[in-house]
Amino acid sequence: MSNRSQEPKKPDPGLPKLPFNNRIALITLLGLIALFVLLVVYNNERGFATEIPYSVFLAYVDQNEVDDVKIVDGFEILGNLTRDRGPFKTTIPYHDPQLLNRLETGGVRITGGPKPVSPFRIFLEFLPWVLGIFFIWFMFRQVQGSGNRAFSFGKSRAKRYLDTSKKISFTDVAGQEEAKYELEEVVEFLCNPAKFSRIGAKIPKGVLLVGMPGTGKTLLAKAIAGEANVPFFHMSGSDFVEMFVGVGASRVRDLFEQGRKHSPCILFIDELDAVGRTRGAGYGGGHDEREQTLNQMLVEMDGFDTKDGVIIIAATNRPDVLDPALLRPGRFDRQVVVDMPDVKGREEILKIHSSKVPVGNDVDINRMARATPGCSGADLANIVNEAALLAARNGKDQVGMADLEEARDKIMMGLARRSKVIQPVEREIIAFHEAGHALLHYHLEHADPLHKVTIVPHGRALGVSFSLPENDMYTRGKGWLLDRITITMGGYAAEKLRYGETSTGAQNDIEQATELARRMVCEWGMSDTLGPVSYGQKDEPIFLGKEIARHKDYSEETARHIDQEVGAIMSSRLQTATDLLQRNDDQLQMLAKALLERETVEDAEIRILLGFPEYGDISGGGALAEGRPA
Repeated sequence: MSNRSQEPKKPDPGLPKLPFNNRIALITLLGLIALFVLLVVYNNERGFATEIPYSVFLAYVDQNEVDDVKIVDGFEILGNLTRDRGPFKTTIPYHDPQLLNRLETGGVRITGGPKPVSPFRIFLEFLPWVLGIFFIWFMFRQVQGSGNRAFSFGKSRAKRYLDTSKKISFTDVAGQEEAKYELEEVVEFLCNPAKFSRIGAKIPKGVLLVGMPGTGKTLLAKAIAGEANVPFFHMSGSDFVEMFVGVGASRVRDLFEQGRKHSPCILFIDELDAVGRTRGAGYGGGHDEREQTLNQMLVEMDGFDTKDGVIIIAATNRPDVLDPALLRPGRFDRQVVVDMPDVKGREEILKIHSSKVPVGNDVDINRMARATPGCSGADLANIVNEAALLAARNGKDQVGMADLEEARDKIMMGLARRSKVIQPVEREIIAFHEAGHALLHYHLEHADPLHKVTIVPHGRALGVSFSLPENDMYTRGKGWLLDRITITMGGYAAEKLRYGETSTGAQNDIEQATELARRMVCEWGMSDTLGPVSYGQKDEPIFLGKEIARHKDYSEETARHIDQEVGAIMSSRLQTATDLLQRNDDQLQMLAKALLERETVEDAEIRILLGFPEYGDISGGGALAEGRPA
């Protein structure tokens, strides 16, 4: 027997199968159309008789041209004319006592009776009542359901995680070893609670994942769902609050009731800050519905018993705005920080994402990890995806190192706008501006190594100089900050030296440098005159929850000293940049000329051009950048 005969019959793609509700709607519509057609045909058959005036009818009777009549309800006559001229009907306009005598004289057969009632008319009269009863029944059926059905406002919108595709596990999460360790303990408790209860240990009732956007909080929750063989319900914090009062609290009750029914289980709430903000922020003018929802959540969490085996996991990137009652022991009593990955974590993340696309032999994952400081897991995934898109656009079969570097530059610097028309004079100004930034990297002790400098417009910047730290740094010294301000003012100084005046392109540089100088004085205590004192305490406006602002808590005399210190730092750093560029004017000219010719110059090329010693094999893209904004 042929194998073809054993194959299941494939559905006809030209006849897509409609969903069940759509099929019911289609059948109902066709039925209504059929009833309408029958009603029209029925009315036409009943209305085929010709209507004639009563006087003409009497004339026909006198002339013996009426065959038979039927008097309906005493005021309407239905009859047939002789010689097969068809039926007729007429209405008796007044009381005529001689009518019966005239009909008998004319030899007309007479019958009578009530007017026949049309079944279709009865149907039409009862149809609104039937539809009303059906609608009420349908709505009550909807109430018994869940999800998005009508009147299910108080039901929780939590979705149960089902293993319908590839399961995500902790091996798919890289760069967060400490966070995985904390959560693996939670999973182990659900799978083997006797191990902990044997010595009287109790698992935390709630685990709060805290971290910047893109660090993998939701991915960790998916990994927990994949690792734990228990029901996993997930929903967003914004799903609790609706336009109806009391809906949020009702949904919280329903969510925790689901947890009790399916224990042991995990309840995951994403973006907890949407519903867990500090209460009383508006002093009576706040969102009372959100506060009711939060109050219900506090009560439900505090009422849970550890033996129920229900664990609450939540994620937020704004822990500073959460209500303190949520964070006390007994509710979210364990906070897991999901931090930005270090260079080792970035390498592991890049390996995971690059394994999903074909990569060439020239791809150096370690170099890309060192070239992407400050990137989150989501940023790294986006870089790999953009590189794959670039390779496909260029007709390649594999993703190369050049594709990864171009994708990194595109994400960090913005899309290169090579088609932007720039006048030659302005292009020269941009070249000297960026050369001033770049050259100072080689003459300052604490400056980070330069990666590349370009005068190709990227994003909103007309030119960009990118530097790359040697290692991931979490604190910075005063020397680095002063050199950073000097480099930032390098473009301003180069324009002043070359043209005797500056342009509007230095706006962003001045803003960055001034911000750094002011924070050195007011926050980091790096002013010898003012000392280690914090000026400008953080304030919490009542109508914004805990949005951070700064108010003035010092005297006018102190403010004058602060301004003087900031101005002194800016002036001294600008003078340092000017002196260095003036002493190395020949190098500034050579670098600007190279930029005008090549548009983009990398660190290795600059070292060969200007005679600097070679640096380590570090190629990457900028953690820090000085740009000339458009």
